Amino acid sequence: MATVTRENIGLLNDKITVKVNQEDYLPNFDKAVKQFSKTANIPGFRKGMVPAGMVKKMHGQAIFTDEVIKAVEAKLGNYMQEEKLDIFGQPIPLERTANDFDFNTPSEYSFNFEIGLKPAIEVTPLENGKTNLTRYKIKVSDKMVDEEVERMQLKGGNITDGDTITDGENVVNVTFEETDANGNVIEGGIKKDNSLLVKYFSPAIVEKLKGKKTGDSIVFQLESSFDAERLAYILKDLGLDADDAAAAKKYFKLDITKVQVIEKKELNEAFFKEVYPNDNLVTVEDFRNKLKSEIETYWAQESRNTLHNELFEILVHETPIDLPKAFLKRWLQVGGEKPKTADEAEREYPNFDHQLRWTLISDKLIRDNNMEVSFEELKEAAKTKLLGHFGGAAVAGAEWLDSYLDNLLRDEKFVDQTYREMITQKLFDYAETKVNIKEEEISAEEFVKLPNKHHHHHEH
Repeated sequence: MATVTRENIGLLNDKITVKVNQEDYLPNFDKAVKQFSKTANIPGFRKGMVPAGMVKKMHGQAIFTDEVIKAVEAKLGNYMQEEKLDIFGQPIPLERTANDFDFNTPSEYSFNFEIGLKPAIEVTPLENGKTNLTRYKIKVSDKMVDEEVERMQLKGGNITDGDTITDGENVVNVTFEETDANGNVIEGGIKKDNSLLVKYFSPAIVEKLKGKKTGDSIVFQLESSFDAERLAYILKDLGLDADDAAAAKKYFKLDITKVQVIEKKELNEAFFKEVYPNDNLVTVEDFRNKLKSEIETYWAQESRNTLHNELFEILVHETPIDLPKAFLKRWLQVGGEKPKTADEAEREYPNFDHQLRWTLISDKLIRDNNMEVSFEELKEAAKTKLLGHFGGAAVAGAEWLDSYLDNLLRDEKFVDQTYREMITQKLFDYAETKVNIKEEEISAEEFVKLPNKHHHHHEH
């Protein structure tokens, strides 16, 4: 009769030994041989008439090994279920070679496995109002609305080619090419095309660009040539890290490849209708109010993301969780589709550890608070996503919408992703009620300069 024993070999790390003897696997071995003899194609024998002895001679060892391993796995699985073991990943088999098996002399076999046990955790940062956070309310200034109005006017305006930069309203197609401080192009440096309004540069650079023509170039340093918001956008576009102070100090040569003039759209009812076909906007004030509310929505979402990212980091870093690190590193090496070296596992472990902590925390919060997403909620969210993608109210009553939605809800990947987003949102909404949040009003400029305390939160 098979036996299973378990011993502790480290923090949340146990060794399980499964022993099987003849009665655990021999009956299945004989059955498998008979089954094989019915279906085997062996030259010289009619199908289904191959003698069991011949099957054993040709395939006995492989079938025998297979049945021993199946018996062990079944016993291990039953044991883990009976003991209600909550483990990470799968048990790791410890060294054993199939050469030990000989179907001619069946005997008792012993297999060792290593398991990593999930710890019991308490999400302490959400207890007794321990955690203090700030929700930023971003003031939407008239200047921000002015800029958005102008962006809309330019977006819809007629473009004509010019040859000389006359003012900040010109659009220039340019190539950024990395140089040293003296303007010498760095071999293998960054090179990137872009198109931007001249006035996006600092006033000093705008003056420098005036009078320049297609084919001309200037050299400048990034950090002194843009305001903070534009600098962040330019750095990102060049593939650099917006938080890296050294990146902002880089020099670039700007080659002007095209100069264009945009004739701004007039602010009238026809233009408002073009931008917002479903809103009856008559006056400039109506148009500005609509834009202002959209800008407020955007910044409110950014503020919420910042709060949730901070909450994510606090939960991950301040919830005390002991993990069986040595086991998990071994599991990283052998548990995936492709084996990894010890060095690769070591390198990947910090990210894996971070994600694992989040999974344990989010699983506990979802389970303890009976959080769920109903199919109706999921369908409603999918519909909102769809309307957002196709332009909102413009397609709300369209006949094809329902069948498109039904198809979308049959796509497992889409449903899974939407479910994860929604359950994560519920989790953060719940967590928000368990911490102290003070509101603080700041400008958009101050908000984008806030220290980056977080990595983006991972979906559960």
